[in-house]
Amino acid sequence: MTAGRRDWWVVVGMTVAAISAAVASFAGLRGLALVAGWPDRLAWLLPITIDAYAMTSARVWLAGTIGSSRARRFARANAVGAIATSIVGNAGYHLIATGLVAISWPIVVLVGAVPAAVLGLTAHLHALTTVATPDHEPAPAAADRPEPRTEVRTRTDVDLLNAAREVDARHRAKHGGRPISRDGLRAALRIAGPKATELRRRLAAESTKANDSTDRKEASPRS
Repeated sequence: MTAGRRDWWVVVGMTVAAISAAVASFAGLRGLALVAGWPDRLAWLLPITIDAYAMTSARVWLAGTIGSSRARRFARANAVGAIATSIVGNAGYHLIATGLVAISWPIVVLVGAVPAAVLGLTAHLHALTTVATPDHEPAPAAADRPEPRTEVRTRTDVDLLNAAREVDARHRAKHGGRPISRDGLRAALRIAGPKATELRRRLAAESTKANDSTDRKEASPRS
């Protein structure tokens, strides 16, 4: 089947399921309104209110182009809440109709509070979709911005070797010509143990080479 082509069997199935669910939900919620004390001429408003609110919230949530990300998050929560309210309302009506649950004042209060709650939530959702709210927080003022981090230059092997030579020279001057140890290099240069070992080895090689050169010069005949 070509990508993007409609499968009319799926469309027909969805339509039939939607109509059946809407009619069944309407009957259940209307019956709940009746047993909760709503007048017969107004009982149909309960299912209309809940279903209209569910469709409005789902539209804002799923459209992706209405309102800010904050509005879509609020719409998603309320779409799920409206669907859950419809499910609970239908289940409650059938429990009452079969005599498993008795009508009590909390049920009457909750059912009567639905229109007012939906009105408030819908008004808030409308405000979120119409008021220009940026998806991202505004950039902080210059005074509130953190100080920029100072860029730390990575030390190369040459830099470390030169620093090790300086540290070793200071150590020799202070300790009667004794070379600095591996642990001393590691602490002074704040480097890892293997790197300190490598530098200590290179310093020792340079020292040996320098001593050999001095000995050869002293052993050579003078002009």
